[in-house]
Amino acid sequence: MSAKKDKQARAQGAAAEPARVVLATNRKARYHYVIEATVEAGLVLRGSEVKSLRTQNPTIAEGYARVKGDAVWLESVTIHPLPQASYQNHEPTRSRKCLLHRREITKIKHQLEAKGATLIPLQVYFKGHRVKVELGLGRGRNKGDRRQHEKDKHARREIRETQR
Repeated sequence: MSAKKDKQARAQGAAAEPARVVLATNRKARYHYVIEATVEAGLVLRGSEVKSLRTQNPTIAEGYARVKGDAVWLESVTIHPLPQASYQNHEPTRSRKCLLHRREITKIKHQLEAKGATLIPLQVYFKGHRVKVELGLGRGRNKGDRRQHEKDKHARREIRETQR
């Protein structure tokens, strides 16, 4: 979109939403957990981490987030080191701070106090030129719940195919 058209769109009240480029999705999270709420958070990253994300995908399958003090920290998410960064490289599985408003952090903290609640990264993506993470507040499913979920999913798929 040209600058002139972008200016006209803003003048008409339509805000241009930055493109969302998904880097990684945690597909197992929706299978193992019932996701009750989601929240979008920014990530505090080093330069080599951002460059690495542009070339390689992160691993978020074993990741989780926790509230420490007045901040939310993303743990066990692997961002592979960038070979060109040499001595200024980052540690692949270091803790990364999530940027959230204080109200959101206190709300999450109260929801996590419930038994069985965890904070799981669902997606890591670029929104414009910023790196964001979608965190899901989930409650673990037991084996019976997973089987029932699979049966329901299969039944919905069968209904959809018969309607075609």
